[in-house]
Amino acid sequence: MPRSASKAVRGLTHLSSRGDARMVDVSVKPETAREAVARAVVKMTPKTLRLVRAGNAPKGDVLGVARTAGILAAKRTHELIPLCHPLRITGIDIGFRGDVRRGQLTVEARVKTVDKTGVEMEALTAASVAALAVYDMVKAVERGVTIARVQLLEKSGGKSGRWKRGRGASRATGE
Repeated sequence: MPRSASKAVRGLTHLSSRGDARMVDVSVKPETAREAVARAVVKMTPKTLRLVRAGNAPKGDVLGVARTAGILAAKRTHELIPLCHPLRITGIDIGFRGDVRRGQLTVEARVKTVDKTGVEMEALTAASVAALAVYDMVKAVERGVTIARVQLLEKSGGKSGRWKRGRGASRATGE
């Protein structure tokens, strides 16, 4: 039996029984509607965040550029993460929520597909790259910007159903 066709080891589907990395075969899985939401937090001074929200940072429209970067990144996730499948993404939304007092910009990415595998990696990639684009756009004003708490918030669809991050713990529910 070829290595790629051998069973996973210890529940890690991207490892063969021999421990070799493999791309999971999803050919027999049904196509279902799937969705994932991820977030990243960009921390900066309140002054820098005010520039971002006003849309007059030295490099221009920070949030517009970051939104576009996140969308493009989601679409190219399979080119960046070696064992991800190319997916037919049907929707991508990138949103921002600012807390000027704390100097914190939250990036949220929601990705949808109707396919054989989930879009968690696409949502995480979109949130991460949008946050990186924010950093790139404001680094001339503030070099000390940090990106924190990149995490999956929820996912739905597929055999495992719905999962949502809870307060302090995660929970899964069947659909």
